[in-house]
Amino acid sequence: MPAAAHSPAASADATDAPLVAELKQYAPFMQMQPEHLQGFIDAARTASYAPGAQILAPSTGIVTHLMLVRSGHVTRHGNSEGDGEFEFEAGDLFPIGAVMAGRPVSSGYDAHDAVQCLQLPVAEVHALAAVSAPFAEFMQGRVRAQLQLSRQAMQAQVASTSLDEHALETRLGALALKKPISVSPDTPLEQALGTMHDRKIGSMLVLDTTGAARGILTRHDMLDRVVLARVPLDAPISQVMTSPIHTLTTQHTAQDAALLMSRLTIRHVPVTRDGVVVGMVSERDLFAMQRMSIRHVSSGIRSAQDEAALVQSAQQIRAFARHLIGQGVAARQLTQLISHLNDLLTERLVTLKAEVHGMDLQQACWLAFGSEGRSEQTISTDQDNGLVFLSDKPEQDRGRWLTFARDVNEALDRCGYPLCKGNIMASNPECCLTPREWGARFDRWMEYGAPQDLLNANIYFDLRPLVGRSDLTDALRAQITRQAKALPRFAKQMADNALRHRVPLNWRGAIDTDTVDGQEMVDLKHHGTAVFVDVARIYALALGVPVTGTRERFEAIGPLLHMSSQDTEAWSAAFEYLQMLRLQVQMGDTPPEHANLVPLESLNSIDRHILKESFRTARRLLQKIGRDYPS
Repeated sequence: MPAAAHSPAASADATDAPLVAELKQYAPFMQMQPEHLQGFIDAARTASYAPGAQILAPSTGIVTHLMLVRSGHVTRHGNSEGDGEFEFEAGDLFPIGAVMAGRPVSSGYDAHDAVQCLQLPVAEVHALAAVSAPFAEFMQGRVRAQLQLSRQAMQAQVASTSLDEHALETRLGALALKKPISVSPDTPLEQALGTMHDRKIGSMLVLDTTGAARGILTRHDMLDRVVLARVPLDAPISQVMTSPIHTLTTQHTAQDAALLMSRLTIRHVPVTRDGVVVGMVSERDLFAMQRMSIRHVSSGIRSAQDEAALVQSAQQIRAFARHLIGQGVAARQLTQLISHLNDLLTERLVTLKAEVHGMDLQQACWLAFGSEGRSEQTISTDQDNGLVFLSDKPEQDRGRWLTFARDVNEALDRCGYPLCKGNIMASNPECCLTPREWGARFDRWMEYGAPQDLLNANIYFDLRPLVGRSDLTDALRAQITRQAKALPRFAKQMADNALRHRVPLNWRGAIDTDTVDGQEMVDLKHHGTAVFVDVARIYALALGVPVTGTRERFEAIGPLLHMSSQDTEAWSAAFEYLQMLRLQVQMGDTPPEHANLVPLESLNSIDRHILKESFRTARRLLQKIGRDYPS
C-alpha cells in the first residue's frame, strides 16, 4: 500500500453516529444490521491521499484492503482489456474484484483531488461477508444488488397508496395455488361434466398417467364442442378437450401468467414442476393480486366499438403502467406489458378503421417497427409503423391503402401516440408497399449502406406483424436475416455507424451532462439505451439470429460470441436499468421533448452509481464492436 495518512475510523462510542448516518446513505450499508455496520466501522481506518497520489497499481502486489471513498474522486485508469477511465466517488467501494479474488489490481487507481477513504483489511472483509448477507451479496454481485435497491426506491416513490400483498413478479411457485381437479383422457364426458358441476369449477384439466397436462375443457367450450357438435356424453373427454395446452412452470411469475392469459384470451393456466402439474392459476387469482388487472385493460380494448373508447383505453394503459411501477415490476416485464397493450389497441383500431374504409385485412398486414417491433415500448412513444399489401397493380391500389392508413395514424395520434417526426408511418407511400417492393427496398439498403440506409435499417429491421396477414412478413424477416449474414460489409457499415454514439462519461470516467433549460441533464435514450439496442442488432444480424428483442438478442448472441453468461447478463441488466429510469422520468409531468432526459441532481446516490456502471457497460460494448469491426 503506498504511503498515506492513516487514522482509526472511529471509536465505538457516540462519535460513531455521524459516520453511521453517512454510511447508511450507500449500498450495502443501508441494508446491514446495526451490529454489522458497527463492525465495519470498528475494523476500518481512515486513509487520506493528496491530489495526484497513487492509491493502487498492479505493481503494489496483492490487494490488502477494501477501500470506501468518503470524499473526493478516485480515477481508475484504462486496463489492458481496453476499458476506459472510470471515476469512483463518495460511497463507492473498490477494488472489489481484486479483493474477492485475492490478486493485484489490473489497473492503476489515483486520487484526482484530495481523497479520504476508509480501508477495511481483506481478512475483515471475508469475516463481515460471513455474517452479513447484504454485504456478501453486494460483494458477489454489486450491480445486481444496486439494481434491486434502485427498484425498491423507485417503487416507494411511485406508490402513493398501499400496495397489494403480492407483486406481479411473484413466482407462481410461491403462490397458494389451487390443487388441480383433473381426469384422464379416456374419462367419459358425462363423468367429467358431473364433476365440474358438483365441484362448481369452470374447467376440467386432463392429465396423463405421469401427471403431465394433455388438455383442458372449459365451460366456454361446451356450446361449440359438445352441444352444437352433438357429441355423445359417453365420448371420452379427449375428443373435445383443447390440446395442446399452454402451461407455465413454478419459476414463471404472475406477470407471465397475466400476459399469457391476455394474449391467448384464456382464464386458466396449469402450473408445472419438472413437467408435472402441481397447481392451477386463474385470472381470478390475478384479480385478487391487482387492483387494476391486465385482463381488465385488455378486455376494455377488445370490446371497444369506436375511437373514443380506445382513447380512454390508452389512458388506462398509462395508468396501469404507473400501477405496475408501484408494484416494483422490472423494466423488461413492464415494457413487454406496455407493448402488448399498445399492440391490442393498435390491432383494434386498425380493425375498426378497416371496416369503415371497406379494406380487407386478409390482403395486407400492419407492421410495427422500432421499439414496438422489439416489444420495448416505454410510456412516451411515437409511431413507427408500415403496411404491406397484396396487389398486382400497386400504383392503382396504393391510394386506398394510404387513405386507410392515414386515418389510423391520425387516430393513434389522438390516442396519445404522436405522429412520427421522421414520417415512418403507414400513411407515407414509402411505408405502404407490396412484399416485392419492401424486399427491393431492404435489398437496396443492405447493398449500398448509405448513411440514411443505415438509419432506416436501425428502425425497419426490427419489424413485427401486428394485424392482418402475418405470413406476408415471413419472407421479409427471412430476407433480412439471410442477406445481412451474407453481406459482412453491411455489418461493418452498421458497426461504424454505432461507433458514432457518445457514451456520457468524461475523460476521467465521471458522468458527462448536457445543459438543458438550465439543468444538467443526461439523455438516457440516445446516449444510453440506443447503444445496447444497436450493438445487439448488429451482432444478431451478422450471426443470423432472427429474434428482435434486445435482451433476447443478447441471450442468443452471447454463446455465439463466446461471452460468459455474466457478461451477457451485465449487458441486459444495464439496458433494463436505463429503460426503467426512462419510465420513471416519463411517469412525471415531463414535457414530451424531455421524455428521455434525467436531471443528474434528481438521482439518489444508488441511481447515480448504477447509472455510471450502465454507461461503463455501454462503453465496453462499443469497444468490443470497435475490436470486432476495426477501421
